[in-house]
Amino acid sequence: MKKKCLIITLLITLIDQFIKYLIDKSFLMLSTKSIIGKFLSLTKVYNYGASWSMFSGMRFMLIIISIVILIFLVFYQKRFKDSIKNIIAFSFIYGGLLGNLIDRIIRGYVIDYIKISFGDYTYPIFNLADSFLVIGFILVIIFEIKGDGKNEVRSNS
Repeated sequence: MKKKCLIITLLITLIDQFIKYLIDKSFLMLSTKSIIGKFLSLTKVYNYGASWSMFSGMRFMLIIISIVILIFLVFYQKRFKDSIKNIIAFSFIYGGLLGNLIDRIIRGYVIDYIKISFGDYTYPIFNLADSFLVIGFILVIIFEIKGDGKNEVRSNS
């Protein structure tokens, strides 16, 4: 992992952990603080699984999967140029993965706190690390589909 990518990853991870620390110390479980009416609020929950609490109670498996994905992505990233957009996309993924991985290893659960509601529908509560992960993966998928940012494959002919 290149230096710029490592710095951005560490910054994202530190911000994520700091916000989770503040949320954990400031909120009672399921207490809600409205930010934008009923649309956006902060609500602390402990997620013992992955997205939408899937695989709840499978902490060890989730830790192993996160580590395997992290290792795979470090090698996969080598297919891409060291452009700033690629560095940011992969840093978002690494930072999100590490933020939630630290939670799982240290706490045994992930702290989620962002609640978005549209009328009667409430999206599952998530955190900043989740947001970085999703944005990073979307960017990498777009770059992969477009062939944008990949290293040129050289033929020996």
